[in-house]
Amino acid sequence: MVNKINIMDFLEKKNFFSQIFNKLDLYKYIQNNRIFLYCGFDPTNSSLHIGHLLPILCLKYFQNFGHTPIILIGGATSIVGDPSFKERERKKNSLDFLKFNQICLEKQLLFFFDDSNHIKNKALILNNYSWFQDISILSFLRKIGIHFSINYMIHKKSVKKRLLKEKTGMSFTEFSYSLMQAYDFSILYKRYGVKLQIGGSDQWGNILSGIHLIKKLYNDEVFGATNSLLTDTSGKKFGKTEKGTTIWLDPKRTSPYKFYQFWINISDQDINNFITLFTPIDINMIDIKFCDTNYKTNIINKKIFLADFLTHFVHGQHALTSVKRIINFLFKGGPIQNIKEEDFIQLLQDGIPSIVCKNFLDLPHLLVLSSLSVSLNQARNMIVSGAICINGAVQNQKNYFFSSSDLLHNKYTLLCRGKKNYVLVFWKI
Repeated sequence: MVNKINIMDFLEKKNFFSQIFNKLDLYKYIQNNRIFLYCGFDPTNSSLHIGHLLPILCLKYFQNFGHTPIILIGGATSIVGDPSFKERERKKNSLDFLKFNQICLEKQLLFFFDDSNHIKNKALILNNYSWFQDISILSFLRKIGIHFSINYMIHKKSVKKRLLKEKTGMSFTEFSYSLMQAYDFSILYKRYGVKLQIGGSDQWGNILSGIHLIKKLYNDEVFGATNSLLTDTSGKKFGKTEKGTTIWLDPKRTSPYKFYQFWINISDQDINNFITLFTPIDINMIDIKFCDTNYKTNIINKKIFLADFLTHFVHGQHALTSVKRIINFLFKGGPIQNIKEEDFIQLLQDGIPSIVCKNFLDLPHLLVLSSLSVSLNQARNMIVSGAICINGAVQNQKNYFFSSSDLLHNKYTLLCRGKKNYVLVFWKI
């Protein structure tokens, strides 16, 4: 059953879209019909990253409103490589590499959607290699290429930008990518009745090519929409840490703890916009939900809400509970006995600085090795002044020697200088 509230009203209040093709007709269609829509994901990596969250959330919202999302894995298009607004031609990956990535992305994407058989609008996941493997180059050029003029193709912004670069230019392979994506839309329209394609703002030209092709082949009007380009208040493209590290959705590449901390550390000026975009809350309800008179408390509560929501959405409740246990100990003085081995695995992965030790040694040497101190003399002074904790307890014996009694889960020890300077020791003994 289609939700009586128009999904487009819901998303536009969030400033979710930067461009919509045939907007008024799309509104009318969705008001009275259950729409099939799709978004494509090329498997150029084994994991998606936070830059993919907006199209994922868009598909998810459509499903929640009673519409049917199709997730398209670009098994064929990834072999070619999307040139949209890239400075130079993408590196060509091996077929085995791409097949492995396809399996990873399919598993990752299905986590976000309801694909159970008991609902009418179950999510579908498809791979465009299944139809590209059956069409010859002659058939493709005759049936599809004939509908696109060179003038039409070279006037796309993404193509123009590359053609102006004398050294890089654009290969015919990349030039053909837009036709391949257009063919995807036409196949999904014919086989599943897909009427809407969504994508990132860099996909606008490719989406228009699909709309153009369907008009030529079937004389029907379909729709397209792109998510707003996500930037922070400084205008910087959003999706990486200040050090340039990508925040992946795969917990093996970015731990849930680091994922959570990324959202906690966003700029105060960005928080209202990100709550609006990434959570179901209406922008007009934010100040009602977070109404503490203390500005700083309000900001902290908003960031916690956003981090909680997205960590649960991406990693699930179990991972969020693990993150909360870690935070409770590191920042709130909770008992270290509550920290489970899975929590230490997260911290060791990328949560806090860590070192590996193969033999027990004394505390001053370990402080120097872990960079918590610059010298043995400084280390001893910090110890006797009560500035050093081992597993949450102050240790003031300046020549303290570690033993198996200091090991948590038989392999970990948490060192801390002051209140927040942690190092995790991983003992390989």
